[in-house]
Amino acid sequence: MNAKNRVALVTGGALRIGAEISRELHRRGYTVLIHYRSSQTAATELVQTLNAKRADSAYCFQADLSSNEDIRLLADFAKSIAGGVDALVNNASSFYPTKIDQASEDDWNSLIDSNLKGPFFLTQSLVGTLKERKGNVINIVDIHSERPMLDHSIYCIAKAGVAMMTKTLAKDLAPNIRVNGVSPGAILWPDHEMNDDTKQSILNKIPLARVGESPDIAKTVAFLIEDSPYITGQIIAVDGGRNLTM
Repeated sequence: MNAKNRVALVTGGALRIGAEISRELHRRGYTVLIHYRSSQTAATELVQTLNAKRADSAYCFQADLSSNEDIRLLADFAKSIAGGVDALVNNASSFYPTKIDQASEDDWNSLIDSNLKGPFFLTQSLVGTLKERKGNVINIVDIHSERPMLDHSIYCIAKAGVAMMTKTLAKDLAPNIRVNGVSPGAILWPDHEMNDDTKQSILNKIPLARVGESPDIAKTVAFLIEDSPYITGQIIAVDGGRNLTM
């Protein structure tokens, strides 16, 4: 696939894994649209860095993916760049614990909206342009969509929904749009403090005995978009084998 003049929209594309996906697709020649909710500084700096390498090749747009109006505006903006979108990477996500005796309706709405509702309705809004361009949708799932994480029930429920969304949309949108997922395991340590014992207990469950890195996810996303024309409806676990021991 010749990526020249192709456009990719990456939600949550300003930080961590999302930023690496944005950089990887940009390296492969894509014009990259970086969605952010609150990380304006990081998004702007990444866009400037990418445009310094190739002029007019990166843009950013703020949107709250829990808002249908914001989703519509983001989709309209994406379609206005080079006439449409070839790849949508649904990466944006909220993640925090929700103990069953403390979880609130606000927690439910926040986690379901950011992880599941937003990706579904953004995909819906871009179906026309993706179909015209025989494009791709890549959903970032999670190994905990299949194996629950203690005290994270709502998050796990949401990601399980993303996994099923990947499969059902792959069927509904074929043959013109391919839909796949990437399911990260331990990729980077979290931003909050984590003691050495906790880190070691995680490493003990990973056959490859190390935490993954953002490029492991980004390169898998790029593979599914560019190098796998006969793959759809699949979710690739990028987890160092952790799903074998959970």
